[in-house]
Amino acid sequence: MQIIVLGAAAGGGLPQWNCGCRNCADARVGRLPVMTQSSLAVSVDGVSWVVLNASPDIGVQLQRTPQLHPRSLRDTPIAAVVLTNGDIDHIAGLLTLREKTAFTLYTTSAGGEIVETNSVFNVLDPALVARQTVHLDQGFEPVSGLTVTPFAVPGKVALFLEDADALDLEAVGEQTVGLMLEAGGKRVAYVPGCAAIPDWLRKRLEGIDLLLFDGTVWENDDMPRSGTGQKTGARMGHVALNGAGGSLAGFADLPARKVLVHINNTNPVLQPDSPERAAVQTAGWEIAHDGMAITP
Repeated sequence: MQIIVLGAAAGGGLPQWNCGCRNCADARVGRLPVMTQSSLAVSVDGVSWVVLNASPDIGVQLQRTPQLHPRSLRDTPIAAVVLTNGDIDHIAGLLTLREKTAFTLYTTSAGGEIVETNSVFNVLDPALVARQTVHLDQGFEPVSGLTVTPFAVPGKVALFLEDADALDLEAVGEQTVGLMLEAGGKRVAYVPGCAAIPDWLRKRLEGIDLLLFDGTVWENDDMPRSGTGQKTGARMGHVALNGAGGSLAGFADLPARKVLVHINNTNPVLQPDSPERAAVQTAGWEIAHDGMAITP
């Protein structure tokens, strides 16, 4: 299994267009690497690739990734796109993939409904872009030799679908899923969005070789504390890294390789000399970066 991190950042990327926080300022002048919005590419043969989440930055991501360049006049190595939820930073890139080249789009029924009911996605020619519904805990093969199994994780619906009167921030269902990737005897869990780490989720991840997990915020109040916004990590549907209920503690006993993805521009772990970065590394985690190549 070959994995390329196309984008390591949360929604907005780094730097975020309207943000002057320390991380964004440092990224603008080259003190921190620029990061695009969350997406992975996976292959088992280096020829056919599966993109996990189509970020708004997918055009730039494909341009700088030679493995995903066309091999002839009109062509793509991308055989499939798989969505983990309906967040804008995971679906908007589908609009870039509209230029009459075939691939298959895999979604849960909840994700498929978002695409089906928003007419802007009709730019994806149905004669070329097949849409397949996948089901929780049922594996499928987007390319030969790679089995992908969606599984529920705590999370909320996409921002543009929120109902303030009936909003469950830790709902468990098809609105937010993780993906178990299996090939060549290796098992990789990709969970770019997760609101909590219950015991059943830890149990689900036992025995994996690699965990790519939600690293959005260090503390629940990263944004209020930095003055960049009022929303907490929990309100956005993301568990914090630090603290008793955080992912560092929650997966402390997981022996797999652990990599943080979907990192918000305000997260202090992005500063290489920060105590937060040191704590993450001491806990055995790596921080993903755009273009990072991983072989489990």
